[in-house]
Amino acid sequence: MMKKIAPLLILFALAVAGAAQKSSSSSSLAPDLQAVVETERAFAQTAMEKGIRDSFLAFIADDGILFRPTATNGKQFLEKQKSRPGLLTWQPAFADISGAGDMGMTTGPWQFREKGPEDKPVAYGTFMTVWRKQADGTWKFAIDFGISYDQPNEVANWQLPANFNRTRTSAKADVSGEQAALLDLEQKFSKASAANGFPKAFINYAADDVRILREGMLPIVGFKEASAALALKTGTRPLTWQPIKAEVAGSGDMGFTYGGYELKGNGASEAVERGNYVRVWKKIGSKWRVIMDVMVELPKPAAS
Repeated sequence: MMKKIAPLLILFALAVAGAAQKSSSSSSLAPDLQAVVETERAFAQTAMEKGIRDSFLAFIADDGILFRPTATNGKQFLEKQKSRPGLLTWQPAFADISGAGDMGMTTGPWQFREKGPEDKPVAYGTFMTVWRKQADGTWKFAIDFGISYDQPNEVANWQLPANFNRTRTSAKADVSGEQAALLDLEQKFSKASAANGFPKAFINYAADDVRILREGMLPIVGFKEASAALALKTGTRPLTWQPIKAEVAGSGDMGFTYGGYELKGNGASEAVERGNYVRVWKKIGSKWRVIMDVMVELPKPAAS
């Protein structure tokens, strides 16, 4: 899989390089997007060379979030763990970046082998990572999440965001105000989902090229495809969530939220499913829209 994806990443690098030549390096976001992708690839390479735990420790921000099983400080969690055998490999298939070039998102397929590269994969899935540029110019991830599914029958093709060569913005946003706005949107979205069902509420908040990640399902890309899949997945059952935190880029046009969700049965008062969620939001025009939506169920309690 990695050998098949690598040529696509070379084409990506050429496209970014060409875009950067056509515009000033100080104004184009293409080099920043390339830096995010190269950091993701370096992260994956470190996992192959040093193991999963050490690679995550090398690339996670001091306040970066992992779900173990709920949202926790990932660095503190990892420092208490011992390295374990197993080879985790992955490659980005899509990336996007904020207008200030200070926050980015990557997503793509992963595989896990129990011992080394000669083993056959025993698990497959798709990851989603949000990156933040640090004060020293390096990138560290702020949150990492993902899903698993059965062996896919095709390789994910590399895709560039439609506006990857847009001009960098120098405007400073009211970050705290935008974070409050995102949390308010999350609450309104949740209430609409409870009242009308998630698929109908989703219409008013999702971008046209939204990406949906759900456990056991291959990634879904595109508003129409996502709407149809969500209708089958949740139907009219009440799905609600409670955001824990929102973070927003300095340009105020990209951010993410995370928290816990509950899915109830039709007519039932008790939740039939509880889990974690992460959403990546992007401001399209003047409105915030969801460009990535990930929900993963928590392990069910053991029967007494």
